[in-house]
Amino acid sequence: MIAVDTSTWIAFFRGDEGGDVDALDAALGSGQAVLPPVVLTELLSDPKLDRRVATLLRDLPVLELLPGFWERAGVTRARLLARRLRARLADSLISQSCIDHRTVLLARDSDFRHFARHAGLRLL
Repeated sequence: MIAVDTSTWIAFFRGDEGGDVDALDAALGSGQAVLPPVVLTELLSDPKLDRRVATLLRDLPVLELLPGFWERAGVTRARLLARRLRARLADSLISQSCIDHRTVLLARDSDFRHFARHAGLRLL
């Protein structure tokens, strides 16, 4: 399984080039792409989202929240904030979903590097 962040999905839908876009295309082709719940929410929040794209997104598997998720996400975020590192709430929730499921995250957004370095997130 490969969890995909909003930043990579947006680049993919815009037709941008990059290793992350290629990896997303391959993950979709092999049935390996999954969505952290927050990513699905972010993407479906676009009022101009094409109906076909929304259908594609709704058909993808979503990582389930495991018991204690909210507490672990808060502790993880606090650990990064204590180090004076950027830890946005949405990024914290996305990271915790991936950490809980031991799933790699594909992301264009470099803010996830702090979660990889200090919280056990695996980046692709």
